[in-house]
Amino acid sequence: MIVELISVGTEILMGNIVNTNAAYLAEQCTMLGYSVYYQTTVGDNEKRLSDAIKTAMTRADIILLSGGLGPTMDDITKETVAKVCGLKLIEDEKVREHIKRYFINRKIKKITDNNWKQTLVPEGAKVVENSNGTAPGIIVETKDCKIILMPGPPNELTVMMEEKIIPYLKKLQTNVFYTSMVKMSGIGESYVENQLMDLMKEQTNPTIAPYAKEGEVHIRVTAQGKSKEEAMALVQPAVKEIYHRFGEFVFTDKEDVTLEQNVIELLKKHGATLSTVESCTGGLLTGRLVNVSGASSVIKQGLITYSNEAKMTLVDVQENTLNEYGAVSEQTAKEMAQGAVKRYHTDIAISITGIAGPEGGSKEKPVGLVYIGCCIGKHVFAKEFHFTGNRSKIREASVANALTVLRHAVLEVYEGKVIENKSEQ
Repeated sequence: MIVELISVGTEILMGNIVNTNAAYLAEQCTMLGYSVYYQTTVGDNEKRLSDAIKTAMTRADIILLSGGLGPTMDDITKETVAKVCGLKLIEDEKVREHIKRYFINRKIKKITDNNWKQTLVPEGAKVVENSNGTAPGIIVETKDCKIILMPGPPNELTVMMEEKIIPYLKKLQTNVFYTSMVKMSGIGESYVENQLMDLMKEQTNPTIAPYAKEGEVHIRVTAQGKSKEEAMALVQPAVKEIYHRFGEFVFTDKEDVTLEQNVIELLKKHGATLSTVESCTGGLLTGRLVNVSGASSVIKQGLITYSNEAKMTLVDVQENTLNEYGAVSEQTAKEMAQGAVKRYHTDIAISITGIAGPEGGSKEKPVGLVYIGCCIGKHVFAKEFHFTGNRSKIREASVANALTVLRHAVLEVYEGKVIENKSEQ
């Protein structure tokens, strides 16, 4: 079945906000086994929105609209869908009661009149309760197409999608779909695709699709069957083959497991403590790690040593090292990590020092040059990286690769696994 996405809102069209809803909805539809061929963004204009809906109805089985369900005059999605489908709007008493409770619970005594606009729904439509807001979701079922309206705020849309809309969409599927997401780090996307080309060329069921993420490669393996068990049985051999081909570069086959979670669990497994020393990333690495529940059991110290003085004072980088080699160097990265282990009595330390730009680069040391150092047991080393992009991208790439350096170091030192560098292949 084919799904089309329509995002409504002039603020999206003009670039004032990033359209995260479309990416989220497309991913969810793909996981459910639906095909998404078109995505459209339309401003708050009835004529253009009407044209977009009519066009979508000619080529899609299901239309997912997000945005334009609020109480203001420019919220016109529901009204436009009703006109296109020839339906009149009627008041829904349950929605009225929901809005009353919503404001009472927030101790808001006066409800402005425009809020009652949200109680109107197309006659015969299914009303979907909004757990996080006032505007209800709406499902209009026509002869040839099902039109699903959801609120625009992501915290309202995602909850509604997961609690109400996904179960509805599952019932429309004749087959059951099962997906496994195999995630790798420290390996290049082009290398992965090349190694999987034979499987991808012959794929029918399951299908194999690689996706690039900063510092990672994800491979989505999806199969369909008459039952979940049948679909899972088709996915498992493909996942097993991917593990066989890429070995320790694979860190999970679970959708909800992140690289930082894997690193924290690996450190816990070996009872190892960690300190982080960051210069150009300014705490981003530590931030990703502490997002993981239970990180406090392994992370003992997080340091931002942005200046040379901080590097010398907090982690004992030698002044001679800074004068001879510079703050952005293999030698400094090593001393940052080594100093952290000694000063803060941790088993491991990871360090980052680099030039994120846009200023500060030179011919010898261009913007994007980053050194990631690691001290683990008796082993002290640093790796050189050359990243491209703006300041934000360089910093994010530094963090992603630092997590991989840390993960591989733990695997090599604690588990004796030798991992070949394939990050640029």
